[in-house]
Amino acid sequence: MNKKLLSVLLVLFILTGIRSLAQDELLGLFEDDNTQQTEYAYATFKTSRLVYGHSVENPAPGNLIFLIQHNFGSLNSGFYELFGLDRATIRLGLEYGINDFISIGAGRSSWEKTYDGFIKAKILRQSSGARYIPVTIAYFGSVNLNSLKWQFPDRKNYFSSRLSYINQLLIARKFSQSFSLQLSPTLVHKNLVPTNEDKNTSFALGIGGRYKLSQRVSLNAEYFWYPEDQTTIQRNDVVSVGFDIETGGHVFQLHISNAQAMFERSFITETAGRWDKGDIFFGFNISRTFVIRKPETFR
Repeated sequence: MNKKLLSVLLVLFILTGIRSLAQDELLGLFEDDNTQQTEYAYATFKTSRLVYGHSVENPAPGNLIFLIQHNFGSLNSGFYELFGLDRATIRLGLEYGINDFISIGAGRSSWEKTYDGFIKAKILRQSSGARYIPVTIAYFGSVNLNSLKWQFPDRKNYFSSRLSYINQLLIARKFSQSFSLQLSPTLVHKNLVPTNEDKNTSFALGIGGRYKLSQRVSLNAEYFWYPEDQTTIQRNDVVSVGFDIETGGHVFQLHISNAQAMFERSFITETAGRWDKGDIFFGFNISRTFVIRKPETFR
């Protein structure tokens, strides 16, 4: 069912892109027209996260986002665990907009006591008018550090074994004021893998979308496909659904997913939860923006 959904969304994205390109001359995509102004797409997504994965959005220049990501335990844990409310996984993060194109961030998760740092840089920005560009493209690169105590402390262990790396291209298009879609081709590299059959470098493809229900509320969905032949770990593809609610200086995101961890290496490649078994995790993200440097600083 997940693969069918992925195929349908992929076809929709490709056909719409082809239709848009056909309406404009391909050779004139990057040519300026002095008789028109360039109009850029904005607010393709509400915040820097679609659900778990990153969106093409960055904090505004000089703005610092404090992000709290919280997941409860699985709903099928029963009444004794109050259907997951007795257990929690949390990630605290900071994201800062350096300029209109580049942001940096760092965070710490309770899941495997993992630290992460990242950079996100916009390569192209969707625009119309004098300069037509059909999509926004951003690069996302992240390093994850697992700080758990060594499982076998008596043998020689290497610090490099704690590290993993994520490289993504975030390709998004805002089709209308209400609907946006994003593809996220992903490379995951782990310095240490469980067996010789597991690949150190593996591929995944994410697809997600946003549909605006009102001025302050949107419905988001996200899916990551990870080919089974890349790992021996018993895992499943990630499907997540959530709502974004804007409340002034905060963006409040409610979501459910079969993934519990909230950093890319784990939720893309190591999710064991299954929707059909009730391994569903309810959680939320809260992001608060602080203005560190005013826009005039950049002029």
